[in-house]
Amino acid sequence: MSVDQHSDPFEERLSAALHDTGGAFEADRGALSVGGRTRGRRMRMRRRAAVLGGAAGIALVGVGGALLLPGGNGVGEDGRTSAASGAEVAAGAKGTPAPVSGEELIRTLKELLPDGEFSGEGGRGTASVGGPFAQVVYDDGEGPAAVGVGLSRIEPGSSQAREATRCPDQVFTPHDSCATSTLADGSKLMLFKGYVYPDRRVDTRWWNSVLVTPQGQQVDVSEWNSAAEKDAPVSRPAPPLSAAQLKEIATAPQWRAAVDAIPERAGKPSAAPSTPPPSAAGPAVRETLAGLVPDRLEVVSKGGQEEGYAYLVLDDGEGKSFVQINVQHGMRGDAGQLYGSAETLPDGTRVATHQGPGEKGAAGVVMWTVDTMRADGRRVVISAFNTGAQHEDATRDAPALSMKELRTIALSPRWDDLT
Repeated sequence: MSVDQHSDPFEERLSAALHDTGGAFEADRGALSVGGRTRGRRMRMRRRAAVLGGAAGIALVGVGGALLLPGGNGVGEDGRTSAASGAEVAAGAKGTPAPVSGEELIRTLKELLPDGEFSGEGGRGTASVGGPFAQVVYDDGEGPAAVGVGLSRIEPGSSQAREATRCPDQVFTPHDSCATSTLADGSKLMLFKGYVYPDRRVDTRWWNSVLVTPQGQQVDVSEWNSAAEKDAPVSRPAPPLSAAQLKEIATAPQWRAAVDAIPERAGKPSAAPSTPPPSAAGPAVRETLAGLVPDRLEVVSKGGQEEGYAYLVLDDGEGKSFVQINVQHGMRGDAGQLYGSAETLPDGTRVATHQGPGEKGAAGVVMWTVDTMRADGRRVVISAFNTGAQHEDATRDAPALSMKELRTIALSPRWDDLT
């Protein structure tokens, strides 16, 4: 048995690729980030990148400790086998848990799974810089299925911890079901049943369970109805494990003990992340946007959990139209790069517009954008689509808001009142 090695690639939000039916998994940090929020968070980050980039391409992003299912052969980054060195044992005797090898994590995963055949095994131990994980291709006689588990630490009580088990918005991440519960010990558990591709162009299903304990131990278990998350044919109607079995595996005490063995350095970024520009509160952005929509349009639904971001689904009787907006402060230093020779109004506001195809690959979708920046660095970017969700085919010829109406909304003085 070998332990796979991988170096980190990941933002938005983000496609981890378990691939090659018979063996190696390759992670593209995209689709397998820690958390059932994984999918929700990734999609929100993709959408935010689209907003901030006007009509530019979307970068895939992820957050938190990422569940990587790497490919290739050889030894893990920690270079360890299942037996800990004498120094590690000594460390354990002093109260610090000894490192757990990738092979041990693989063995634990196999022991927790029902009887079946295994192939495509890979893993990385708790001492690795990239973070621990285990993966197998599991076959219970109904067809091969990729199954993986990733472990990480997370700050207890932090927004990141809350986000990890928050179900994604159906507007961005279509799914069959998702529920978050609180266990007897105070842990949060999310159970998610969705798809690798939001537009269902390939019917690869992705089922996921994420556990976050009050102590900050995070366990992410994923399974698919194919031998790899991508680039492998669907091999069975659904992933092999039921929601109850996913919960049982995610809550197994072995994983919590392994998380405790992750060195502090492995649970923290090597450098402090840059602080993003401050944004207006999400609810305030949402309600302000709704108040600026012309009366001829009905607001069918609305949402947006991130600061500075909100969306509406509008309908004028001719089909649904998705509208998204992002409001940020402190962006003045980026004006030259973002707007170039765009129009400059007498008060110094920069205005750029774009009309082009949508970015999710759905048939006939167009995206109309007005991107503005005030002289004080406040940026307001609004986009409208001719569909009720970006990943769904067009439901009308053009967005419900015209370019003139988008411009009026983006330049409204009401945005200047938001802090």
